[in-house]
Amino acid sequence: MKNHSSLLKMILAALFLALAYVLPFLTGQIPEIGAMLCPLHIPVLLCGFICGWPWGLVLGFVAPLFRSITLGMPVLFPTAVCMAFELAAYGFVAGLMHRKLPRKKPYIYCSLLTAMIIGRLVWGAAMFVCMGVSGGSFTFAAFLAGAITNAIPGIIVQIVLIPVLVMILDNPKVINLRD
Repeated sequence: MKNHSSLLKMILAALFLALAYVLPFLTGQIPEIGAMLCPLHIPVLLCGFICGWPWGLVLGFVAPLFRSITLGMPVLFPTAVCMAFELAAYGFVAGLMHRKLPRKKPYIYCSLLTAMIIGRLVWGAAMFVCMGVSGGSFTFAAFLAGAITNAIPGIIVQIVLIPVLVMILDNPKVINLRD
């Protein structure tokens, strides 16, 4: 049974990677909209919740780098590199908290909001380091704009959509990943 669960997690992680690759095409023609809706975040968060923190961490790190290397979007440095750390934190925190906390609606929101906050802080730290290394600067105002102000539509979509999908997909009658 454990092998079946591992195989199913691998298949689902591949599906989430495919979604992470394709979803940004829905907003890719208008980069400003893509930056506001954060389409890469959704499959990574779902992967962390459904497949667990190791899969969420790896998928979160790989997805933006894979898109950058194969499509040139997002730009590799500093955008994709910083997103890799941010999304890895998303997948890790969402998966870890979902595993440790009871699988009830309030705890799903708690896990999601914590993952979103920590991920954005990690993104800010990564941007600060990358911009410093490249001779630029990353101010607190730039952090607030990039992490919160410009991302409000994406934050709302994540808060509305992710818990509903987690409750549906986390049901053992839909996908049984429980070891």
